[in-house]
Amino acid sequence: MSWDRATPFTIDLQVGAEDIDGLGHANNAVYVTWLERCAWRHSQRLGLDLAEYRRLDRAMAVVRHEIDYLASAYEDDILQLATWIVDWDQRLKMTRHFQLVRPSDGTTLLRAQTTFVCIELSTGKPRRMPAEFIEGYGAAMAGAR
Repeated sequence: MSWDRATPFTIDLQVGAEDIDGLGHANNAVYVTWLERCAWRHSQRLGLDLAEYRRLDRAMAVVRHEIDYLASAYEDDILQLATWIVDWDQRLKMTRHFQLVRPSDGTTLLRAQTTFVCIELSTGKPRRMPAEFIEGYGAAMAGAR
């Protein structure tokens, strides 16, 4: 696979009939769902699941998505979605890049960037990342370099 960056975290996807819109391809809202799924699975792999977020009273919340739709996905396509943590300030903000590829022909269907901000779950207000976030997400940053 030709990834944009080294050492991606990847998930496998299959486009289902429920993902298809009136134009006959995967609806762009479905891609956002896939981005969220990939980011969550990566966080879980880093030991930062929903239970840990609740314990720490912190979460990484999306504040911006930038998505470039490059080609269409169709029903029954098998896809791979990759993510990398590419930037963070170790205090409040973190940025992930994503690349969606159809392995059967090597086509990149999407590139995206998502910006997250650390919030306190109990108030919804921005708060500094706890040490557990710096350790977990920092390990992913080190692997992406």
